[in-house]
Amino acid sequence: MILPDGCSDIPAGKVVAIVTHLEMTARPAPRPDPPGGWSLRRVEMPPLDWFRDLYRRVGEEWLWVSRIRMANAELASHLHSPRLEVYALVDAGGEEEGLLELDFREPGQCEIVMFGITAKLVGTGAGRWLMNRALEIAWARPIERLWLHTCTFDHPAALAFYQRSGFRACRRQIEVTDDPRLDGTVPRDVAKHVPLIE
Repeated sequence: MILPDGCSDIPAGKVVAIVTHLEMTARPAPRPDPPGGWSLRRVEMPPLDWFRDLYRRVGEEWLWVSRIRMANAELASHLHSPRLEVYALVDAGGEEEGLLELDFREPGQCEIVMFGITAKLVGTGAGRWLMNRALEIAWARPIERLWLHTCTFDHPAALAFYQRSGFRACRRQIEVTDDPRLDGTVPRDVAKHVPLIE
């Protein structure tokens, strides 16, 4: 369905995001790492409780809910795929404060499925450091395309950050979904940048 030009009403209880897909088809020039004591830990066969905890801490403010709503069997099948890799960014104190998920299941491609850091690391350079690791890992494989998507629910600097990292926009979508703050999936007081309309 193609939305008509102009404004379209959205029912109360729904939220709407503009989703932008971005891609790169060649490895970009490396960017310098910012100073910081971070490390990256690959998590083989991620435990579901562990994954959901880190996913919530990174993404709850940005209405990341797909993995919270996913049934355990479906989430386990996804996370435990042999061609999917999950990493945690670990800070200097040994705490896991960032999430990176790379999907190599499509031949010749890699999708950055999840990418984010917790609020306490925003503005520290940890996001740049994590992206540098993501690019190194992905382009060390025989891929021709690396892609991801972001949306207007995400941090307002996310789109520009991805573009500075070498991604270019290639597709746009509108996503309409039930507001997860109304059914208890996430707390009612998160995502103040997305008005709550009951």
